[in-house]
Amino acid sequence: MGSIKIIATLLIVAGLFGLVYGQFSYTQETQEAKIGALELTVKDTKTVNIPIWAGVAAIASGCGLLMFAGKNS
Repeated sequence: MGSIKIIATLLIVAGLFGLVYGQFSYTQETQEAKIGALELTVKDTKTVNIPIWAGVAAIASGCGLLMFAGKNS
C-alpha cells in the first residue's frame, strides 16, 4: 500500500470520526500561583467542536486521493 493510499485512508477515517463524534474534550492544567512551597494549580476542561464541513472535506479529500492513487497505479 502506497503512502498516498495510507494518507487517504487516514483522512477518510478522521472525517468519519469528526462527523460521528462532533467534538472532543481535553484537560489543561495551569499554574495560578506559587508562594514558597505552596503551589496553586487549576485544571480546566475545554471542549473543541469539530465543524461538519471539516469532516465532509476530510472525507472528500481522502476519496479524491484514493481515486488519484488508483489512476497512477
